[in-house]
Amino acid sequence: MTTDHADEPRPEPLHEWRRRGFTIAEARQWIEDGFPIHTAERWRGSGVYTAAEARSWRTAGATPFTVDLWLRAGMTPRDAVQWRELGYSPEEAADRHLAGERPHPRGWLGRLLHRGERPGGAFADEERSHSMRELLRTGIPAGRARPYVEAGWTGADAVEWAKRGIEAGQARVFEALGLSAREAERVLSSGQDALSLMTEFWRAGVPIEEVAAWRAAGFTGEEAARMRAEGVGVEQAEVLRALTEGDEPGREA
Repeated sequence: MTTDHADEPRPEPLHEWRRRGFTIAEARQWIEDGFPIHTAERWRGSGVYTAAEARSWRTAGATPFTVDLWLRAGMTPRDAVQWRELGYSPEEAADRHLAGERPHPRGWLGRLLHRGERPGGAFADEERSHSMRELLRTGIPAGRARPYVEAGWTGADAVEWAKRGIEAGQARVFEALGLSAREAERVLSSGQDALSLMTEFWRAGVPIEEVAAWRAAGFTGEEAARMRAEGVGVEQAEVLRALTEGDEPGREA
């Protein structure tokens, strides 16, 4: 006896996926995992950009309409499952995760007191949601993106820093000193962090607005102070800084 599959929906043709903004490889993954185009688009619109991620979130009990809450808190599907199995609502799990808590059991009294609790927390606003989505869209993992969002970065401003794996707090200091993400990465590669850089130049008496130019040009705080005392202006350091940027492999246009 043959089984009749006539009533089962057929996957949309690949050219239709291409027309809707998917690559052939992406379309095949979504199709293999059983997602029609409109559902795949909903997942991508919620910040989940691959079929594998959508499958994991679906297994964790999320939908394209609910996953945003967990993504904004920097949670993974595994986090969501652990919190859910311990009896926490999605809203409370997101708030607790964002506060730095790890999944832990609680008694029946705690469940009773928290029943019906509305989502609060600083993450639950549209601006932070937009920033989180921007970072996720560029392929930055949620765990790395979350500290930037918490620190108040916009997605566009944080992308270069997060892509280079620079910790959000250090990125804020480097940025305040005037260094680019690329320059900050070079500082970190030399074994110096943002705080020691700031302290070094402060103790040498170099004005904060000149730190980026001197350090990016390759000078220490002591060397910069000595050159300033000899009458060398920061303009010359800026020239060397520009040349250093120009020599950088893979320099962005």
